[in-house]
Amino acid sequence: MGLTNIEVNVENPFDPQRHAIITFLVDSGAVYSVIPADELEKLGIKPSGERTFFLANGQPVKRRIGEARITLQEQSATCVVLFGEEDDSTLLGVTTLENLGLIFDPMRQKIMSLPMLLADMRKFFL
Repeated sequence: MGLTNIEVNVENPFDPQRHAIITFLVDSGAVYSVIPADELEKLGIKPSGERTFFLANGQPVKRRIGEARITLQEQSATCVVLFGEEDDSTLLGVTTLENLGLIFDPMRQKIMSLPMLLADMRKFFL
């Protein structure tokens, strides 16, 4: 399987005039999307907190988090993003894809619509 890069529109959810097209590596193993801190700061996006994450080797790292409006394939949503640091890759994570109603098909190396199902749970509990 190869690596899939995709261009995505990222904007400040409170000031849509501030936006940029950013190239991401699609990583269905990443929970959150990672965007370089300097790009988010240029857009006027401010951190709202900090979380601890673990690298593949088990080492804990702290990253600031914030919110950005992401638009991809005519779908748009406000998503939690990480403020990437110097050695971090720019990643499009699975929660961003799910928020957009999209899924990554690794066999075809394509982003596709996520089939949405609604269940009427009343028949299970009545």
